[in-house]
Amino acid sequence: MTWSPYWNPKIETLPKDQLRALQLHKLQHLVQRAWHQSPFHRRLYEKAAVHPEQIRALDDIRRLPFMTREDWMDNQAAKPLFGDLITRPPADAIRYHLTSGTSGRQPLRVLDSRKDWSWITDMWCYGFWGFGIRPTDTVFFAFSYGSFIGFWGAHYCCEKIGCLTLASGNMTTEQRVKQIVEMGVTVVCATPTYALRMGQTAEKMGIDLKRDGKVRAIIVSGEPAGSIPAVKKMIEDMWGGKCGDTAGMTEIGTIMIFECERQPGGPHIIEDHFIEEVLDPETGQPVPYGERGERVVTSFGRGFIPLLRYRTKDLVCKVPHTRCSCGRNGDIYEGGILGRVDDMKLIRGTNVYPRAVESVVREHQEVEEFQIVITRVDVQDEITVKVELKPGQDHRWPELSARLGKDLADAHEGLRFNVERAATGELPRFELKAKRLQDLRPKP
Repeated sequence: MTWSPYWNPKIETLPKDQLRALQLHKLQHLVQRAWHQSPFHRRLYEKAAVHPEQIRALDDIRRLPFMTREDWMDNQAAKPLFGDLITRPPADAIRYHLTSGTSGRQPLRVLDSRKDWSWITDMWCYGFWGFGIRPTDTVFFAFSYGSFIGFWGAHYCCEKIGCLTLASGNMTTEQRVKQIVEMGVTVVCATPTYALRMGQTAEKMGIDLKRDGKVRAIIVSGEPAGSIPAVKKMIEDMWGGKCGDTAGMTEIGTIMIFECERQPGGPHIIEDHFIEEVLDPETGQPVPYGERGERVVTSFGRGFIPLLRYRTKDLVCKVPHTRCSCGRNGDIYEGGILGRVDDMKLIRGTNVYPRAVESVVREHQEVEEFQIVITRVDVQDEITVKVELKPGQDHRWPELSARLGKDLADAHEGLRFNVERAATGELPRFELKAKRLQDLRPKP
């Protein structure tokens, strides 16, 4: 059977002028909905003296004020649990997801309706179909299913496409490797780091994935490494399949970019569902094609929580869609997500902020000083919190180290932290701004 290369052939190949007209139409309706149904957005726009009727052209999006993660979290903190930026009663939701906060242990909470979740699934379909996944595939998700959004939408996408879809939430790495081979899995979904770890584990088990397995595609997400050529080559050499990158956000609920089969050096933006501005993070002004800037996203699909001009702090470089020969109209982020504008660190697919770590550590009165050290052991990132105790607290260490490790994990989506004791006076002290984080991983 001959399949179309596009999930949505008509829309994905629209001429740019028609695509822009579609974006304007969706933007106008989105602003109207946010104005009338979200008290949070109504206050934001009234403060900026902007009204929905002023959005007459795409460039008028710049009239709208930015929305930030801090705004969102402050709103939820002031009006627990979900704030007043939602457009419908919480009872209308069918999905609940959360992620760790930028500071403290407060999570960012999101709700989705049936319509939202259908859209979330469809966005993943753009990406999976675009990378060549078809109903004849057997897809394995190396993902621990919980409240973190992760690959949830991708799982339902594969069912929608018609693939045999395998979850592995409670499996060990060894069990996952065995099932991938036993079931003749053709597509594996994981973070780049975990894809490498499974490959290394297979080698230790005496399994040659290229010889014994049938994997033809590895779709990765959650880390910038998915668009680093050297990492992709390592994954492909281990698995014998082609590695494709995707990227999404809890705030959006799904992916907004994906690599197509042609792999032109970066993922396509799904432009009929998102407006992706690339701005100078200092001035907030647009930067031209080929220059790095901060992603600012407007999402048309999620109805429960309007997302307009959301500052992501992701560093990207946009290039024209003509860079790729696939025929899609979505522009490309060259090299994928290049990093962060701020000081966030990504450890095994989880966002870690120094302030968030400090807020947890400082809850434990026994701690005198601490330091965060990030290293890379083989291909896996490790994060260690070194702790100096206050005088007279030595006897508390066994209990404290266990409790601190659990609290750090709970605040970071289950990420495992190593907790080590430092000798008295070993860690640096500071008179002005403290620099407690050491990132010792090799520079790309």
